[in-house]
Amino acid sequence: MTAFSKSQHTLLIPDLFPVHMELLANAIRASGYKAQVLRTQGPSVLEAGLKYIHNDMCYPAICSLGQQLHAVISGDHDTRSIALMQFQTGGGCRASNYVMALKKALQKLGMEHIPVITLGFTTLSRDSGFRLTPILCLRALAAVTYGDLMMLLKNQVRPYEVNPGDTQAVMERWYDYMKSLLFSASVLPFQLRKHLRQMAEDFAAIPTKTQKKVRVGIVGEVYAQYSPFANNNLEEFLQEQDCEYMLPGVLGFLHYCLDGPAVDRALYGDSRIKALVSKVTTGVITAYEAVLNHTLKDFPQFVRPSSFRHIRAQGEKILDRGVKMGEGWYLSAEMSELVRHGYENILCAQPFGCLPNHIVGRGAFRRFKELYPNANICSIDYDANASRVNQENRIKLMLATAREKAGLRQQTAAV
Repeated sequence: MTAFSKSQHTLLIPDLFPVHMELLANAIRASGYKAQVLRTQGPSVLEAGLKYIHNDMCYPAICSLGQQLHAVISGDHDTRSIALMQFQTGGGCRASNYVMALKKALQKLGMEHIPVITLGFTTLSRDSGFRLTPILCLRALAAVTYGDLMMLLKNQVRPYEVNPGDTQAVMERWYDYMKSLLFSASVLPFQLRKHLRQMAEDFAAIPTKTQKKVRVGIVGEVYAQYSPFANNNLEEFLQEQDCEYMLPGVLGFLHYCLDGPAVDRALYGDSRIKALVSKVTTGVITAYEAVLNHTLKDFPQFVRPSSFRHIRAQGEKILDRGVKMGEGWYLSAEMSELVRHGYENILCAQPFGCLPNHIVGRGAFRRFKELYPNANICSIDYDANASRVNQENRIKLMLATAREKAGLRQQTAAV
């Protein structure tokens, strides 16, 4: 395999978080790397994933690796000047094998020379040529913070906008501005305050209608939860169904992942050094969460995300913190927070056959319903061969129940 070169190779990155990924790519570019986020979707991308990745691999692998392999075989890129980056959370699920599956697929294609960079919470490809420097990490956290606020505001304003397209216009303007901000060194939490407040003011100024709508929270396996490719454009479908939907922020998920070593130390006597690093990194993320939360204090019309400490306390009512496979206890904690903020209708997006998430998702529903009897939960399986019509019909049934309960008349658009 050819060694990765900062000057020679462009990193091809799968699209995981549609609002955040271009900002994260700019954080990487600001450190001198070349990066491109892959937005390709459709049957040809799935076919590439199914052809070169074993179909026993989980659906997110078929989608994300399929995007990269489709780019490799499409002819749109010089294979001598590209590298592939994969994100890994680690742990006991099939996601831990993504990189090996990708390398094996490249061998089948005779493309072993393409470098593969592993970027994860517990590992970074050694001698890869990619350096995870402190300033790059801070830029990435700033990018996620900007993305979280934009996503949160967009989801609460767009369903009620008087003039369709106003929210998208504000998003695009801020996108361009934030991408330039990430090239500066002003990425510490206190340096973000001014820009976060200005963003909130711009979204708050969008003319909106006073109207009661069904409110839906989206949780699940992280890729199926956020990626429109994986969940068949779930957010757009809910928009067409005249709903307000909410996705929890990405900062909380990062906090959950980086909190793991401290939990392992407390429960199992694991490495003291790893636990110390865990406490330091989670402390840094807490600072970014705090500045985002503080920004919304003067905007009571918007839902404010809770602190990780509060979310963790809610999650412990359902699952122990030692349950960390997949999204672990954090999935149930997200559900609890959504209900607390008025999103009692919960969609749980899960890859078909994802054992960790079926346990911490479906497996926790009974306990969750005991604590929140008014919650309306619908679990949707996503797979390369799953019927989109069946998925959407199940969601429509959930929404019909929600409307009947709320006394709202049917306002869905034809699909």
